[in-house]
Amino acid sequence: MANPSILILPGDGIGPEVMAEVRKIITWFGDKRDLKFNVSEDLVGGAAYDAHGVPLTDETMAKAQAADAVLLGAVGGPKYDKLDFSVKPERGLLRLRKEMDLFSNLRPAQCFDALADFSSLKKDIVAGLDIMIVRELTSGVYFGEPRGISPDNEGGRVGINTQRYTTEEIRRVARSAFELAKRRGNKVCSMEKANVMESGILWREEVQWVHDNEYPEVELSHMYADAGAMQLVRWPKQFDVIVTDNLFGDLLSDCAAMLTGSLGMLPSASLGAPMANGRPKALYEPVHGSAPDIAGQGKANPIACVLSFAMALRYSFDQGAEADRLEQAVEAVLADGVRTADLMGPEGGTPVSTGAMGDAIVKALDASL
Repeated sequence: MANPSILILPGDGIGPEVMAEVRKIITWFGDKRDLKFNVSEDLVGGAAYDAHGVPLTDETMAKAQAADAVLLGAVGGPKYDKLDFSVKPERGLLRLRKEMDLFSNLRPAQCFDALADFSSLKKDIVAGLDIMIVRELTSGVYFGEPRGISPDNEGGRVGINTQRYTTEEIRRVARSAFELAKRRGNKVCSMEKANVMESGILWREEVQWVHDNEYPEVELSHMYADAGAMQLVRWPKQFDVIVTDNLFGDLLSDCAAMLTGSLGMLPSASLGAPMANGRPKALYEPVHGSAPDIAGQGKANPIACVLSFAMALRYSFDQGAEADRLEQAVEAVLADGVRTADLMGPEGGTPVSTGAMGDAIVKALDASL
């Protein structure tokens, strides 16, 4: 059989730097674990605009549709702030999500023991934290119609956004959450605002339907999203998988992200329907942005991008054991005190470069054999 294919889109800012470290790790798995990939690379975001006048070409979009997984670095930067909205770098990322129909956004919040002191919460609350937020990504208030800003009848203006969900949009992301829970702690908490929103009532009823008819063996609970935000900062380890809509998922995943102490540690995956080969359409990217203020200086933390590749191993290539190996290598490096600048504590020390962090992870992978 042909090797699985990966399309790398480094993007802008620190994207090319962190993606270079992922390439080292992809090479390691091919050389040391006989897990080989056909890797290609193309442009997205500002880099694509500079070369082609658009943030994503049709040709690159076609490559993304055909790939078994897409790895993206970051897009955007102040250089592109004055561009027309239609060609801003972020439009390339949004096009990928929309045309690949990536409806299930996976945002893990995992706190490595060596970094528990970096959280703004007490160490005993976050140490060992490992939760997954599943956010519906292609519908809801960000896409509903009608929307816009228009004059009202009193000389002012009115802004309208419509929260809209269908049965199937809710059921498919619920299935994604239940499937994830079966591979983890077998527990799902669904969050909405059924007390004040009809869309929340529908959300709760449809998630319950999927549970009762398809996943009765998984524990399901329901919680209002505002109460969920409170519980995330009160006792986050009560959760395993949280499933929620686009708006609440946007808010709750960022809240959960800061429990771990650094955006430089956080990966994500956006998954769609299975392709002909059974693998889901998939885009993997770190949560952090392009960080143009440190681009090209070797200061960026590549771990979020590395862990995004670990998610690809697990969810696109069914290599859970190898994903565990890579995550454990990252944990070993951190336990040894290897730190990029964003992970330096009050005790100080000398941070390592982006490349040195990648090399340390490869060395830890060698030690795992």
